[in-house]
Amino acid sequence: MTDDIDTKLSAAKTRLILDRPFLGALVLRLPMKAAKPERCKTIGTDVRALYYNPEYIRNLSLEQTQFVLAHEALHCALSHFARRQHRVKHRWDIACDLAINPLLIKDGLKPPPGVLLKSGFEGMMAEEIYPYIDDDMEEETHDEHFYDQEKNSRGSAAPPLETDEQQGGQGGGTGGESSGGAPQPLSEIEQEQLAVQWRQRLAGAAQQAMQAGKLGATMARLVEHLLQPQLPWRMLLARYMTAVARDDYSYQRPSRREGEAILPTLKSTQVDVVVLLDTSGSINDSELREFVSEIDAIKGQMRARVTLHACDARLCEHGPWVFEPWEEFAMPSNIYGRGGTRFTPAFDWLRQEGRRPDLLVYFTDAEGEFPSREPDFPVLWLVKGRAKVPWGQRVQLN
Repeated sequence: MTDDIDTKLSAAKTRLILDRPFLGALVLRLPMKAAKPERCKTIGTDVRALYYNPEYIRNLSLEQTQFVLAHEALHCALSHFARRQHRVKHRWDIACDLAINPLLIKDGLKPPPGVLLKSGFEGMMAEEIYPYIDDDMEEETHDEHFYDQEKNSRGSAAPPLETDEQQGGQGGGTGGESSGGAPQPLSEIEQEQLAVQWRQRLAGAAQQAMQAGKLGATMARLVEHLLQPQLPWRMLLARYMTAVARDDYSYQRPSRREGEAILPTLKSTQVDVVVLLDTSGSINDSELREFVSEIDAIKGQMRARVTLHACDARLCEHGPWVFEPWEEFAMPSNIYGRGGTRFTPAFDWLRQEGRRPDLLVYFTDAEGEFPSREPDFPVLWLVKGRAKVPWGQRVQLN
């Protein structure tokens, strides 16, 4: 039976490499180890290796085996082991599976029984799904996440996972394994090191698949999102707004009363910034308030005159609101919205007003109608979600 299981696993890896080289390259990075049924009911990973219950694999079809192998590899490649932070483990585990499984199904893989699937979460990251998972949700993931074993009530880690090699006295164990070859939860240092390593593997696998012309659009968008710079959006916003501040040295000839020498003088010109808030249903009030407070903090440092307006499918009739550099930039009480999303009305308004601001900052999910032509002033899109923008500078919020 062991030979049959090995043959099935080898065949599943081969099919992935040939048909889906992106997933196949990731699976190849995980050494496979058989585990005792009492310690691994199905399949799982500690990020260093992949552990499987031979009986579980025996009952899967070849197509289903491809699915579970790719599932474990994506847990590693997406750094789910390093992204939980303060979140409850059970809820996070479910959110991660609900993020991965639709990707694999859309890529044409066949899931085995017991895989978590819920409509409405397609295309979402685990962090976006997590708030929708209830604390008392009784559903379980089909696999086991050995990289994040929480301590039991006595304060010690969960018992180590016994492998067939350990039972036979052949386990040596290196790296994160115990002396018997069993995986241990990751330390913080290991998390950081493995996150970098798997990020590099993700990029390399994507490049190989693209060269072969076998990287699907869904996987390509996911990789692009994960590999983009992860600087805090506040830092990027401050950097961009400061860049448009018009503080410069002037060599203009002074008046006769100041003498004949022409010395450089620092001249500051007030910066004109327009801020647009997307008030459609996808942006909540707490996110709007957080964004407004950040603009206020930056505005005070660069002598900016800020014009605020709001728009969903059309402009808010109570706007615009103008804030001078010495005034606090705050959320007006009469902003309304929660309709559809169109960006065209805001740019039409600026054109009709003859306005050409030094910078326009648009806070949005970028899911809407864009103007067909790019304006002749800089536009900074602060985007919640993964939607693209046709022009301007895009900064990822979440």
